[in-house]
Amino acid sequence: MGIFSFLTQEIAIDLGTANTIIIHNDKIVVDEPSIVAIDKSTGRLIAIGKRAQQMHGKTHDNIKTVRPLRDGVIADFNAAEQMIRGMIKMINQKPRFFTPSLRMVVCIPSGSTEVEVRAVRDSSEHAGGRDVYMIYEPMAAAIGIGIDVEEPFGSMVVDVGGGTTEIAVIALGGIVCNKSIRIAGDGFTNDIQAYMRHQHNIKIGERMAENIKINVGSALPDIEEPPADFVVRGPNLMTAMPVEIPVSYQEISHCLDKSISKIETAILGVLEQTPPELYADIVSKGIYVAGGGALLRGLGKRLYDKIGIPFHLAENPMHAVARGTGIALKNADRLTFLMR
Repeated sequence: MGIFSFLTQEIAIDLGTANTIIIHNDKIVVDEPSIVAIDKSTGRLIAIGKRAQQMHGKTHDNIKTVRPLRDGVIADFNAAEQMIRGMIKMINQKPRFFTPSLRMVVCIPSGSTEVEVRAVRDSSEHAGGRDVYMIYEPMAAAIGIGIDVEEPFGSMVVDVGGGTTEIAVIALGGIVCNKSIRIAGDGFTNDIQAYMRHQHNIKIGERMAENIKINVGSALPDIEEPPADFVVRGPNLMTAMPVEIPVSYQEISHCLDKSISKIETAILGVLEQTPPELYADIVSKGIYVAGGGALLRGLGKRLYDKIGIPFHLAENPMHAVARGTGIALKNADRLTFLMR
């Protein structure tokens, strides 16, 4: 960079369905929910991140809240561009004489189509990106966990995010086999909403379902340190009268069972495609789990019971992908697996 380094700003973006994390100078400078609030009549951005999330489900006719990403990919191009631009502005709070050009690495799901990759690239360029590199999420997660992805050993990573679960076998700086399924944190939230509607006749919103997942979410009906029951308040679907229902972790494990079974099937599918030499490496090293969904109680034990290979939870699963994207940014000129 040299003398003109101040003209360029380097940032790494983990553009997630649930949260967007930006790393600048090896530090997490932005960690906000991926949501924006927009004025319907003018199209102007009103709020972004946590402030927009507080408005979610509580807006009137003139304001709409939008989650620009669905299932890990951009669903609303305009809202995504405004969100990226707004979050980049959060880094530069001080007034400047000029806007520095941006060199950025953005991570994308491994199952993205060419159209979806182009949408992320265009949004990033419109938000001020001059050099835009792409990295696949499981590769970024592996780097963030601390795996040497360029060595001739097989490593398997399962990244349970907000919109997608990414499963990949990595060796020699490349993805050998992978699968991306659209069952993850958002799917768990929808399962909880549907369960509460059918089982308890109570209507709950997305945020309440998210709170249930955080407080009593579990992958197993029998865990060592069970959480206390979580009290859910909402209207009865038949009478619209307010009701209070205590929800236990066993109920939630039952309602998430189908979705977790699909993740198990996908992991077994990737293991089937894995070459025998790499399979042996995975059995000896274990499988690494990252992403916010990895925080679901008892998930590692359930997967181990089903598959028979040890599962290791990343040190900070929520930030593993972002951390890996930040490391990739520092080595962008050397790494061959980054897409331009």
